[in-house]
Amino acid sequence: MTDAHLLHWLRCPYCGGSLGLADNAALVRTDDRIESGVLGCDCCAFPIVAGIPVMQTTDVTRAAIEALEAGRHDEALLTLLEVDDLNRELVRGWLRAGGPPTFRAGVDGLSRDAEGVWAIFRVADPTSTNTEALLDALCTSPPVIRGPVLDMCGGFGHLSWWLRARLRNVDLCIGDMFFWKLWLAGQFLAPDALPVCCDGNAPLPFARGTFPTVVLSDAFPYIWHKRMLADEMMRLCGEDGLIVMPHLHSSLGDNHSAGVTLTPAGYAALFAPMQPHFFRERTLLAQAVRGEGLDLSADASPEAVGDDAAPTMLACRNTDVFTRYPEVEPPPVQGQLCFNPLYRVTESEGQLHLVVAFPTDDYADEFQLCLTYLPETLTLPGDVLDRARLQPMALDVVALRRQRVLLDLPRRYC
Repeated sequence: MTDAHLLHWLRCPYCGGSLGLADNAALVRTDDRIESGVLGCDCCAFPIVAGIPVMQTTDVTRAAIEALEAGRHDEALLTLLEVDDLNRELVRGWLRAGGPPTFRAGVDGLSRDAEGVWAIFRVADPTSTNTEALLDALCTSPPVIRGPVLDMCGGFGHLSWWLRARLRNVDLCIGDMFFWKLWLAGQFLAPDALPVCCDGNAPLPFARGTFPTVVLSDAFPYIWHKRMLADEMMRLCGEDGLIVMPHLHSSLGDNHSAGVTLTPAGYAALFAPMQPHFFRERTLLAQAVRGEGLDLSADASPEAVGDDAAPTMLACRNTDVFTRYPEVEPPPVQGQLCFNPLYRVTESEGQLHLVVAFPTDDYADEFQLCLTYLPETLTLPGDVLDRARLQPMALDVVALRRQRVLLDLPRRYC
């Protein structure tokens, strides 16, 4: 994160004041990036570790500041990663090597619950398919997403990865309350996004009007202080901004791990000043799978989405946003084309045989809709990956990308 972005964007979440960098043993710069340091305002101090400002005040952040000011930078990182004794030497080895060998290894080493499975297969599930189609529409023909963009509750950076594929020259910021997720995001899925560790249940640590576009996917129902977060998102994007919220769990439908849900009308009331529109997730997914583009001129009212389990909400005063969007070509490859990780791949006689293999029974139960677009079994030439990487826009390769058999993933993802 550059000095200019850091000091221009950030504000104390508690007093709202501007922040300055302490010039002490904690401060480490490489080129124009602040690797570590301590930010301060009139009321608080916040650590920057591994390029991530941590805009929270807890016993853990205070311990990290003490380690930084004593020049023990690796200790500050291990403190914020909250690595247990069992994995401490594993993570120290990663640091000596420049990071985890793969994203999967990083998640396995740092995750404390079953979320690790969700993290690895996030690229494969119907929520991501729907979200990617929505972002494809909003980023092209012509683009209505303007930067800088805040990916709030962005976790491991999956959504930032999809945004970067379409928005090559726009500043992205990824905010999340979990430091370890942002650290992995910086290693793999969001290496050039600006990470900020912040809590969606507190005032957001950014200046008013910083982000013309705020995106929050699949997380708002887990926030207790919803009114505060809704007001904060509107404060950040301003009167002419856009708020994009795919997969918004509704209390009128059935959701796995639902969180504390509201009705669509309840969500609409929170964002009323920005005239929110609602869309049935299954309708958008069906349009995307059929290659029709997306029709954002329909639905609109909370009542129109009925008992859809997780509708999409767009809030924007510009009514031109709510139109029909044609299908667009897949974006240029930014990582490398790989098989969807849901496939188990075997080889025989020069052919590759792909079979969908859900990682757990719970995953299969929650994400059965994968099979509406993924062929359950498929046989392909043995050289298909090599050819796809040489000719990513060949017609047959594009067809496999649209089916989500082939995905553009960061190197060393699995």
